[in-house]
Amino acid sequence: MQCRHCATELSLTVLDLAHAPPSNAYLEKGQLRQPEMHFPLRLFLCESCGLVQTEDFCDADQLFDDNYVYFSSTSSSWCAHAARFAESAIARLGLTKDSFVVEVASNDGYLLQNFVKAEIPCLGFEPTASTAEVAARKGVQSRTTFFGELEAKTLRQERPRGADLIIGNNVYAHVPDINDFTRGLEQLLAEQGVISLEFPHLLQLVEQGQFDTVYHEHFSYLSLTTVQKIFAAANLRIFDVEQLSTHGGSLRVWGCRSAAEHKQTKAVDTILQQERSVDITKGAFFENLQGQADHAADALLSFLLDLKAKGESVAAYGAAAKGTTLLNYARVNDRILPYVCDAAPFKQGRYLPGCHVPVRNPIELRNTPPQHLLILPWNIKDEIARDLSWLAREHGTTFWTILPQPERIELDTRAHSPAALSA
Repeated sequence: MQCRHCATELSLTVLDLAHAPPSNAYLEKGQLRQPEMHFPLRLFLCESCGLVQTEDFCDADQLFDDNYVYFSSTSSSWCAHAARFAESAIARLGLTKDSFVVEVASNDGYLLQNFVKAEIPCLGFEPTASTAEVAARKGVQSRTTFFGELEAKTLRQERPRGADLIIGNNVYAHVPDINDFTRGLEQLLAEQGVISLEFPHLLQLVEQGQFDTVYHEHFSYLSLTTVQKIFAAANLRIFDVEQLSTHGGSLRVWGCRSAAEHKQTKAVDTILQQERSVDITKGAFFENLQGQADHAADALLSFLLDLKAKGESVAAYGAAAKGTTLLNYARVNDRILPYVCDAAPFKQGRYLPGCHVPVRNPIELRNTPPQHLLILPWNIKDEIARDLSWLAREHGTTFWTILPQPERIELDTRAHSPAALSA
């Protein structure tokens, strides 16, 4: 296998999670007796450019099809994050009714709806029809295709001035051809336009042992060092960067054309120096990652088996991709984890891939309150715990987070109005 960016032959494995199904390939009941596709789930480090990447087994259209089940708007905290970004970007860039904003992987219109409300022309690229249909009901126009250089050139012919702002939140890691995608950004960008990309920071993934964020839909695991190289190859440069708390620690990079007038901030050098100090492009930086994954999987399995031996009831919340990775690697199934609840209607009544744990409506928690509740999407555990605190208050349910091992969450059990939640 060759590096997706620089074509160097890859040989250094930094994480091996055995075989796993695509994390969002939820199953209908009738599919449980049918063969289920699993693929090796391994990470390689390119020792030339520093790009960490999965092996090539799945095409993007296999992973992000018309039945894709992730709807961004089901997380209130993520919608609030998007609204804050839109407000600040409009002010920072002076966007008006004469501007043009494009979001790549616009999902259900969770972000672009803010630009629609501000009467700023916008367009989304969203290949999954299920989410694009929801976006249309919010007034967000979408093109149901994958974004790349060809699609950018086509849109540029329709919009000769180009896009003043191109947004990509948690899509850069999902791109199988990261060079084609980046060239597309350059093709579509106005001369003084700006690119804003958010992605989980590889530094945080490794230092915090966030191995459950590894799945086939994430083709790349990104550092600022490597993204700077990928941008440069497409005649783009990064002029600012922000550190975010989302998804366990993310970066928001601001990019532009190499010759654009935007001045580089000190923040770029600061993050680059942080990455240099830990040798983020060298194999030694990843030497503990496999052990962290093994420990977490063993700890979760032991915890659940202990509860089963004691006869204590347990359920989980958040049918998230990261939960699928952990449950499958730990060899957890519905014998020891009877069900997981999720507020996304599209997931309810289905089964998690691989482990076949059923996904149920959160009303199940009220009908049959468990003694223990695992919160699988640890990145929004505070939001979930807050909105489900009535379980602890009314039924004595104990809440747990699951990395690096099951750990009890201390709750504020004062009354709170529950909200619809999803990972």
